[in-house]
Amino acid sequence: MNVIITGDIHNEFGRLNDLINRKKKYLDLVICCGDFGYWPNHPFEQLSNIRNHGIPVLWCDGNHEDHWALRERDTDELAPNVFYMPRGSTYTLEDGRTIMFMGGADSIDKDLRIYGRNWFPEEIITQKDLMYLPDMKIDIFITHTCPEELYPIMVKFYIGKEIEPSNYALSELWKIYKPDLWFFGHWHYFSHGSLENTKWYALSHPGEGTRWWMWLPKPN
Repeated sequence: MNVIITGDIHNEFGRLNDLINRKKKYLDLVICCGDFGYWPNHPFEQLSNIRNHGIPVLWCDGNHEDHWALRERDTDELAPNVFYMPRGSTYTLEDGRTIMFMGGADSIDKDLRIYGRNWFPEEIITQKDLMYLPDMKIDIFITHTCPEELYPIMVKFYIGKEIEPSNYALSELWKIYKPDLWFFGHWHYFSHGSLENTKWYALSHPGEGTRWWMWLPKPN
């Protein structure tokens, strides 16, 4: 499979549409690392604006989503071939690798937002999110933010973000599964490195203009 991973989209579905349109000849799947832009009660920020040419788009939640609307959804397919991947859910690629999704992070701008309208306390990863994890090998993590081990690296790029419960929860997740690859967004800056044997990639977002997407590396 040819898979594209993106960082935060933040409702910039036109940029996502353009990317998919340019790569559709070779593209099988798109995966987004949270802050996708799920605001169903805002008329100009609809997933129906996505033009994905039938190519599946999978996304985990970030901190900037309508978490109450996500909680009340009837299905995970929130637009044609656009799927929300709940925390702890998995997806197996055709090459046999299994992906785990764990969205969520803390908003540094929550003091400027309105409770229940554009800020929701459910944005943070909790112990409840870690209670029913699958007992299986996980090869790839898709998360919104990073584990605490990477916080000292990423905070250099976004000084305003503070370490928070989601970072600690992701550290626990990493200790359980030790995946080969890890992709996250949230920090709006591209970086990469290794955490023991896990290769990690922090992806930017379209507004930054650089390195907001990449092809998923093929298995060895």
